[in-house]
Amino acid sequence: MKEKVLDTIKKYNLIEDGDKLVLAVSGGPDSMSMLNILNELKNDKVINFEISVAHVNHMIREEAKEDEEYVKEYCSQKNIHFYSKSIDVQKLANNNKVGTEEAGRYARYEFFDEILKITESNKVVVAHNKNDKAETIIMNIMRGSGIIGLKGIEPKKGKYIRPLIECERFEIEDYCKKEKLNPKIDKTNFENVYTRNKIRNIVIPYVKKEFNPNIIETLNRLSELVVDEENYIIKQVERIYKEILISENEKEIIIDLKSFNKQEKVIKSRIILYTITRLFGTSKEIAKVHIDDIIKLCKNNIGNKFLTPNKNIKILVRNHKIYFIKEI
Repeated sequence: MKEKVLDTIKKYNLIEDGDKLVLAVSGGPDSMSMLNILNELKNDKVINFEISVAHVNHMIREEAKEDEEYVKEYCSQKNIHFYSKSIDVQKLANNNKVGTEEAGRYARYEFFDEILKITESNKVVVAHNKNDKAETIIMNIMRGSGIIGLKGIEPKKGKYIRPLIECERFEIEDYCKKEKLNPKIDKTNFENVYTRNKIRNIVIPYVKKEFNPNIIETLNRLSELVVDEENYIIKQVERIYKEILISENEKEIIIDLKSFNKQEKVIKSRIILYTITRLFGTSKEIAKVHIDDIIKLCKNNIGNKFLTPNKNIKILVRNHKIYFIKEI
């Protein structure tokens, strides 16, 4: 598996000479395999990089402190810098009126950013694998996320990299046994409370038994096809955006209305998302209903509309131009 991870690193250019990495390690099979392999690759000097470990205690399970001590002890033995933080995720979820999964994810990534700064590192390494990717694709299908959702989890996105993304869970478990890592098992993974657990423990085993025993591999191949097509569409959107762009600054983007209205609907939708992303850094809160409203607004050649719950995006159509305005 070590060779497979190295191949993935090279294939997607995940780690380069001089990188300083923060590894997100829970103590489970995935993250411990990742830590063990990257530590060996570092010591082999296949690539010259440094590693630190970040661990978050979510304070949900009784065994959480044991998990923390386990990771800490491993790092101590291997002379790896270890950082940990205890966060009451359930309290955080209640205070912010969000799900426990979402609150935990937010807490983890906020802590990872904190350790990035402390260690002056440039990348965060997370242990998502091939099964996680397949589960994410199924979740996205059920949410109706469209073609982009079929990409699943990407090997690299911004500062986050995933060197285990081409390894299946059974390979990881076998590696742990072979290396005698004795990782900690999160028993909540077997509780069918969260959506991902239901997909992992109910949906995928059922599909494997009744329809396709290779569903994990099939969904990952689907993802690769989607990524290729998505990359092509992105190039076309970027090209058309440049052609119809009138002006752009950090507070406002103006594009030509007539040229926009000539585009196919799929390109119109992508240009709207691309423009909003350039202005705000994300288009996360923009739903299909918002896109349809903007397209209708442009077709009528006049009007304005505020988008997103906090009303910070204003779309204005006038004088044959479309204005995307950042409202502060």
